[in-house]
Amino acid sequence: MFTHIMVGVNDMEASKAFYDAVLSALGHNEGVMDPKGRCFYMADGGVFCLTPPINGEPATHANGGTIGFRAKDQATADAFHAAGLASGGTTCEDPPGLRGEGEGAMYLAYLRDPAGNKICALCR
Repeated sequence: MFTHIMVGVNDMEASKAFYDAVLSALGHNEGVMDPKGRCFYMADGGVFCLTPPINGEPATHANGGTIGFRAKDQATADAFHAAGLASGGTTCEDPPGLRGEGEGAMYLAYLRDPAGNKICALCR
């Protein structure tokens, strides 16, 4: 359904360091910078991108928005969370853990990135 997700950042160096850490914990390669100062993470036909806003205004996070990254298991989600906290992210929502019951149960680990975007690692 999605080809890419792009989030605005105000401090590319801090944001790239954060996403290099959390996405590495999920098994992805470091981001690649392009000549326009954007950072790209390629995986499984999709792309996750960091960019300074094109209009020159400060980047802001989406209130109510969350970007979820697939984790293979709970340990990987916990590693994602720990890497994010160690790389300038902040915890949000409840601590990493199981939500829901039965077949709908999910293990979630939420963070805010250096620009305030809410992300999570999820495994079922």
